[in-house]
Amino acid sequence: MGSNFAKPPPVKAGVVKPQLASNKVACKLVMADRSDHILRKVPQVMPKSWCYLRLKRTQRIYDYLLVEKQFVQMSNKAEHPDEGALDDKKTIAKLRGHLLGVGTVWELFDDEQHAIVSMSHSRRQYYIPILSIVDRSLLRLNATVLVKVGGSSANVPIAVVGVLPNSFDSSGNAYKVQTAPTESFGEVGGLDAQIMELKESVEYPLTHPELYVQMGISSPKGVILYGEPGTGKTLLAKAIANSTKATFLRVCGSDLVRKTAGEGPKQIRKLFEVAKQNAPCILFLDEIDAIGRKRCESSSKGEREIQRTMLALLNELDGFDDRGEVKIIMATNRIDALDSALIRPGRIDRKIELPKPDQKSKIKIFKVHSASMHLANDIKFDQLISKEREMSGAEIKAICMEAGMLALRQLRKSVKMEDMEQALTTVFSETKNEKSGMFS
Repeated sequence: MGSNFAKPPPVKAGVVKPQLASNKVACKLVMADRSDHILRKVPQVMPKSWCYLRLKRTQRIYDYLLVEKQFVQMSNKAEHPDEGALDDKKTIAKLRGHLLGVGTVWELFDDEQHAIVSMSHSRRQYYIPILSIVDRSLLRLNATVLVKVGGSSANVPIAVVGVLPNSFDSSGNAYKVQTAPTESFGEVGGLDAQIMELKESVEYPLTHPELYVQMGISSPKGVILYGEPGTGKTLLAKAIANSTKATFLRVCGSDLVRKTAGEGPKQIRKLFEVAKQNAPCILFLDEIDAIGRKRCESSSKGEREIQRTMLALLNELDGFDDRGEVKIIMATNRIDALDSALIRPGRIDRKIELPKPDQKSKIKIFKVHSASMHLANDIKFDQLISKEREMSGAEIKAICMEAGMLALRQLRKSVKMEDMEQALTTVFSETKNEKSGMFS
């Protein structure tokens, strides 16, 4: 049977002919695609707080960069200073000269162009001009000034060329100021009763003054520590300063002895002024017997100057001027040689004796000084202290140090008992030789 339907046209495999829409529909599709593309390019809008934080972060980075830029500029200026500044420094150095001295201003005139100055090594006074490079605001009576010297003897002042700070001491470093020493009572072996007595006299009045006010009593004005050399007088003074967190001002009595008349009392007054400026302060006068010996009639100028120095010290101890939070601790090896006026009650209220350590205290001191050492198991401190009855804390410290040196010489990492015994013999043989040499 035949078919009357026409056959469809053949279609190639893999090729599909698209059905095109009308022109209007095609135009709408193209515009929709373009709008989607534009919307993708629009940045996402963040919250306001996030934008503010980003702004602040950017400003901080800008500030850091600005500081870095200024630092680089200042570094370049320091490496390559201006020629004008160098010329000014050379001019000032030329005006000052090479020979300089230290003087004290006695009188200033109204024009501030001249002053009367005395040199530190002489009692003469000189009328000299003040150079224009000197800061007038620092000039005052009793100010320490830098003076250009010259003349035939090269010691005559010519002009004032500068002003030195108040802390400058023209007579040398007679004393040392130490803020809160590192020594503590844990480094002291024994002396429990002496430590408690020192705390009651020095520490508690500084840390708990209200206790004395409630009791209606005044705290001790001064304390003196006396005993043989090496018994721990200086160590106790430093430990009490560390316990109170006070400034420690140490002065050796021999440093206060001056040949020039009036220089010793001046040092005493300056010493107490420095102590008041650094309050709370503990003023430690070591070897006080150098200026505090019993007074006697003498024609020597040196002896009379020492007596004037002691009188100035007595004046300061009497407390005509309030010392505030300044405590006085003295130390001596011979309290019997001191003048009775210096150690009487009202000036020195506590006298604390530091004896040589007993058997238990010796063991404690050995353990304190050998705590950081590598010790062998055969070391027994009881055997060491039984060989020598008289032994100070300083000698025990010397024994430990000598034993460590002996171990180092033999390239050992630990200290043995034989090192301690040999060090004990060495230290006490040196001590006996020193004592015998004094009377030979």
